[in-house]
Amino acid sequence: MIDMALHQQAGPVNLASISRRQQVSLSHLEQLFGKLRRHGLAASTRGPGGGYSLGRKAADISVADILFAIDDAAAGEAAKKSQAAAPGHPSRYATDELWASVNRCAVEFLDAITLQSLVDEQIARGVQPESGRAERRAPASSARAKPLLPDAPNSVFALGRMLGTKRS
Repeated sequence: MIDMALHQQAGPVNLASISRRQQVSLSHLEQLFGKLRRHGLAASTRGPGGGYSLGRKAADISVADILFAIDDAAAGEAAKKSQAAAPGHPSRYATDELWASVNRCAVEFLDAITLQSLVDEQIARGVQPESGRAERRAPASSARAKPLLPDAPNSVFALGRMLGTKRS
């Protein structure tokens, strides 16, 4: 979704270009975008020059919206569990209540993060979208373009190494 939001200024983004940039299989993206489209988070355009664009403004899409759209079976199951009373031992009920509370807090947190804030964060880190429709298509030759990757540590360990080398 971040990739699509970054690259849609020139029109719909095709899944082959997202697959190439993010190094995710095309079949997996097709499954994900089918779910995103059904939930109104992505809109598809058919034909030459077609692809996907955001179904709503990036500022109106939360991370929780995206997660619930792509994992709708788990969201439905979580809703069923939270609605059903926990029969049996009282400690089982307390544990279920604890996890329901943790779940509510996590959803509230993820609901507060918008797709636009994630896009803005990537732009602030120096990620620049490719320009022009010709570049958005997968190259016809066998040469592969390198994916557009953010210049940021991908874990707390990498961050520690990065900060440790700057102090030395």
